[in-house]
Amino acid sequence: MIFVFEVHIKPGYGAEAYADAWVRASEIIQRAPGARGTRLHRKIGAPEVLLAIASWESKALRDAMEESPSQDVKRIIKEQAEFVDVRVIGEFEDAQWVVLPAAD
Repeated sequence: MIFVFEVHIKPGYGAEAYADAWVRASEIIQRAPGARGTRLHRKIGAPEVLLAIASWESKALRDAMEESPSQDVKRIIKEQAEFVDVRVIGEFEDAQWVVLPAAD
């Protein structure tokens, strides 16, 4: 499954500063059972908007991580809260329909 959220950087704060904190928190979160990686994307034409996509083996494993978050992760998220607005887009199953380019 994937967990997707959008981050809006507030004026006066930089996406790079948020990304640094995001990487630090993500490195800790990725040690949790079921974590399969995460990516942070910058919106084309709107550099203050980021999209985060975290991949998990299952919703149950992600929920378990959320129920007992690392104190370091909680601290990092709290430190960033005043500089960003986060909008959870949702939780999605892994892709059921995939079309890839033909191999040459």
